[in-house]
Formats: sequence, C-alpha cells, structure tokens
Amino acid sequence: MNQVLPLFVSTFTTLLAIINPLEVMPVYLQMLQGKDRATHVLVARKACMYALLLLFFFLVFGTLLLKLFDVPLSMVRIVGGIILMKIGFSLFDPPPRAASGPAQADEDIAFVPLAMPLMFGPGAIATVLGMASHVHNPLADFAPLMAIAVAIVATMAVTYVVLIFAPAILGRIGPRGVDAATRIVGFFVAAIGMGLIFQGIIAAIEPYRTVAMH
Repeated sequence: MNQVLPLFVSTFTTLLAIINPLEVMPVYLQMLQGKDRATHVLVARKACMYALLLLFFFLVFGTLLLKLFDVPLSMVRIVGGIILMKIGFSLFDPPPRAASGPAQADEDIAFVPLAMPLMFGPGAIATVLGMASHVHNPLADFAPLMAIAVAIVATMAVTYVVLIFAPAILGRIGPRGVDAATRIVGFFVAAIGMGLIFQGIIAAIEPYRTVAMH
C-alpha cells in the first residue's frame, strides 16, 4: 500500500512529460485551422479517448505479452528507460516540425497523428510497461494497478483541458514559451528514464547477488 501514492505520482508525471500537451497543441491548432469551436472540442475529446484506450490496452495486456515472449520485467525497465532517455535528450533539441495544412473534413486526425503517435508513442508504451512492472501480482496488488490506471486517466484529462484551451494558452506563452517548456520537460524525462534503467539493473542483478551470498 505504501507504493500506491509514489506509483501514481511517478506514472502521472512521467506520462504527462512524455505526452507533453504543449507539444501536441501547435499541431492540433494547425490541423484544425479554420474549423469551428465544436469541431475543436470533438477532435480533442476523440484524440484523448483513443490514446486513453490504447494506454489501458497496454496496461492490461502488456504484462501478458511480456510473459508470452518470456521477457523479464527488469529488462522492460532498462529498455523503457533507454527509450525515455532518448526522448528526453531529443526534447532538448527538437527537430523543426514540418508544416501541415488544415485537415480535410474526411480525415480522422483525432487518431492519426494526434492520438498516435503524438500522444501514444514508444515513450508512453515504455512508461506504462515500466510502471506496470512494479505490480508483480495484479490480482493481489490491485491498489498499485489502480494507481497506474487513475494516473493514466488524470494525464489524459489534463491533456484534454490543455487542448480545449489551446488558443488561449498559446496566446499567453507564445511559441518561445512552448519551446522553453519542452526543453525543461526533456530534462525530467531523461532523468526519469535514468531512474528506470537503474531500477532495472538492480532488479536484474538481485538474483545473482542472492545466490552469491548463499
């Protein structure tokens, strides 16, 4: 029970940093240029719902898939940490985003590119699997699993609110503010990734250390 709150905070902050609504916001506004308010709200709601369902899928079935392919949870933490570190470093020097025109009426931009890969990408997958690796027995450790689930819902709720108020937020902080926030987020994402790598290494060598002591 003691790990519930730290697990919630860690999952929420990591996912929010990975998804980075401030990074999604300019793409969202650009692709919906010229659309009315109702369309903006509809697309934001659909995109967040798609990403939410994808995250829950990996939360529920991710560990099962790892067992199917016989991948140790310690290795998931290490690989997930490497992915997060790579994403974190890339946020320090983000590549110029290609310009894209307004979306056509028949394009479902809520799923691609907003939900996937902008919200639900390798970093989000690695985060969910890495956090789920702390839950060794989902049936017995129901509270930690719920903490991760609530963190996912909270992350997508914050993302939805940011997209709904995107014009006002962008007007307040401007492109430079978004760039500065993105670079700060990159630092914390890299730090979180390093922490996952460290935890994975400790978990991987623990059995050998126990054998050596005996």
